[in-house]
Amino acid sequence: MVEITDDAPASVEDELRELRTELDDRIPAKWLDHNLLIGTWNIRCFGNVTKKWVSTSSDSPKRDLHSLLCIAEIVSRFDVVAIQEVTGNLRALRYMLKYLNYPDPHWGLILTDVTRGDPGHDERLAFVFDKRRANLSGLACELVIPEDKVPDAEAATLRQFARTPYAVSFVSGNRTFILVTLHVIYGNVSQREAELKKIAEWLSEWARQVNAWDHNLIALGDFNTNRRGDKLYDAFTSTGLEAPQELHDVRRTIFADSAGESYYDQVAWFTGDQGAPRLSLEYTGRAGGFDFVDLVLKDRALSKTSLSWRISDHYPLYVEFSMEKD
Repeated sequence: MVEITDDAPASVEDELRELRTELDDRIPAKWLDHNLLIGTWNIRCFGNVTKKWVSTSSDSPKRDLHSLLCIAEIVSRFDVVAIQEVTGNLRALRYMLKYLNYPDPHWGLILTDVTRGDPGHDERLAFVFDKRRANLSGLACELVIPEDKVPDAEAATLRQFARTPYAVSFVSGNRTFILVTLHVIYGNVSQREAELKKIAEWLSEWARQVNAWDHNLIALGDFNTNRRGDKLYDAFTSTGLEAPQELHDVRRTIFADSAGESYYDQVAWFTGDQGAPRLSLEYTGRAGGFDFVDLVLKDRALSKTSLSWRISDHYPLYVEFSMEKD
């Protein structure tokens, strides 16, 4: 049976070369001791994979090794990437890491167990990281709401986070930063608004604590927020979290006709407003998404829905920070 590290068919290799060229053009290059690239990507139902280069109509799942190589090439451009919608089945994630670590093993993984219950959809949250550029610094935890922090008036819409946010600390050079990834419940608007507001409050309080240790706090993932000015976006930013301007006009999903339709996926941090300490990492002003639709699986004439099950329905986002020494 074919393996992810086997030589791919010529047509796949040709497409991957073109994909790498586009990635070179659209995403900043990794530059040791100069920059740090943090990404986030909701990879649709990232679970099982069919061990063929090209899946057929009778195969389930439709995601195949060709698709997985495309995903891996995109992931490889980041130093740390938060991945949402990892499922209980880890085959696709394990194969992707096997490819990234062949023949030079330098990629690491840390992830949660699956979230039980219907709202959690059997999902995990994961971080994949390039150990040449960033490493674990010790902390890993899930964020839960103390019972006394949920007023009776809110209990009907929010008892606990549907998918518990996952926080992991990393160190790169002499900089320590904590990434908090989450996938906010889609549900109804009231549920989303309550969860977003409580997450924002939790992060604001925690940012004050970790600032004493000179740790940076960055939130990233699928917040399921609507456009700026909407009450969901206002809940997300209610305690001072702010996404960079450069992400405001980036499309989040392959089904969006234009930018600004939704702000589902975000990378955000505190800028010093409303009492939360300002991020000390220096943002370079470079951030964006990566539109892969016309670059992958081009010879299959797939609908966007079909493509979403092989790659994803969401685009990856990234932000760049300076790591140059003061």
